[in-house]
Amino acid sequence: MALTFFGKDPNSNGDNCPSVWVDDTSADLVFQGVKADQATEAECLKVGGIPDCEGVVRVPASMVAQIRKACDEAERRAAVQ
Repeated sequence: MALTFFGKDPNSNGDNCPSVWVDDTSADLVFQGVKADQATEAECLKVGGIPDCEGVVRVPASMVAQIRKACDEAERRAAVQ
């Protein structure tokens, strides 16, 4: 599997920080983020369960520009599949 990197949180120190990629094959977005705290997870559980194979992560608003670019690229790739 290959991923195209779009960016890290610009407000972080550059190490081990929230990041966003696009999967080169499926055009899925891939996120690295801070694991949600119990209160956030509880709020998410109000609309449905969270399977063991999924998790809730928090991605900072400072990453909107990188996420927007990744979304545009994912949409472009999905259209040609």
